[in-house]
Amino acid sequence: MPRKMTQLSDFLRHGCDTVIDVRSPAEFAEDHVPGAINLPVLDNEERARVGTIYKQQSPFLARKLGAALVFRNAAAHIEGPLAHHEGGWKPLVYCWRGGQRSGSFAWMLQQIGWRAEAVEGGYRTYRRLVTEALYDSALPFKLIQLGGHTGTAKTALLPRLAVRGVQVIDLEGLARHRGSLLGDTPGGQPSQKWFETELVQALDALDPARPVLVEAESSKIGQLLIPPAIWEAMKGAPWVEVAAPLEARAGYLNAAYDDILSDGPALKEKLSPLRYHRGHELVDRWEALIDAGQRLALCASLAADHYDPAYDKSMRAMSPRVVERFETPALDEAALDALADRMAERLQTMSI
Repeated sequence: MPRKMTQLSDFLRHGCDTVIDVRSPAEFAEDHVPGAINLPVLDNEERARVGTIYKQQSPFLARKLGAALVFRNAAAHIEGPLAHHEGGWKPLVYCWRGGQRSGSFAWMLQQIGWRAEAVEGGYRTYRRLVTEALYDSALPFKLIQLGGHTGTAKTALLPRLAVRGVQVIDLEGLARHRGSLLGDTPGGQPSQKWFETELVQALDALDPARPVLVEAESSKIGQLLIPPAIWEAMKGAPWVEVAAPLEARAGYLNAAYDDILSDGPALKEKLSPLRYHRGHELVDRWEALIDAGQRLALCASLAADHYDPAYDKSMRAMSPRVVERFETPALDEAALDALADRMAERLQTMSI
């Protein structure tokens, strides 16, 4: 009998030795159950070929070819990556909808003597539960938003606060983006679905009885949307702000954005659209600073002349309830540690 999974915790704490996703590599790359390994019984080309035959010729011919390919590929997995497992091994297998791919593979593993189970409804069951949690339900957590002008090291504070016992969700870290015009990171962003999988994992590790700190964001981080349950909780959350002198912020930005600041032509291309918002004169000045290698001056101007006005305008429009403001004269490692100490002590006693 296929294993019925009715809650996200069934997938996150399944009690099996290995989770095997037998879907194609392309399906797996977009999203998968956390911790799963990919042992496709049909690769991308084989899946497309079987699908074409199913639609254009006959379901019977497609099933016959699919069965041959599935068992051939399954045999290769058993002889290869699964060969070392002993008799008591307990794998959990899923495909797209808990049908022939996972059922056939699980059956083969069972015949060997392994305690294999297939997931009823497959990946679609998992994805439905993720959607219910992030789109169709209210978030069962009280959030606090961490605000402050660009360059106040908010992202660097999150892991420090987590070490000090504060519950945090690093949205930018999960989205692989620094949340601004210059926010792209090497390797690009994950898919929307994988971003949401990482979010439900992060939420599952938190205590609903304690507040959760998130960095203030717009509704999108790069190309990824913050799911409605989290966004609605953020909109109603109180804020704490971090403040630091412009000179310290410029130094922090210079280090944090080193990859982007080191590529002058690409940086100019990213800044070019701001000519329509900030004017040609200011962007020309930025380009001159790039050409002169004056990165600190560039970072100071980007903060003071672009990011700060945008942040201040947003604050006037939203009028969030700022319950605490933390000031720091510097943003070096020692100063951030001292700031995190103060913030953690306050946040853990804060009533919201």
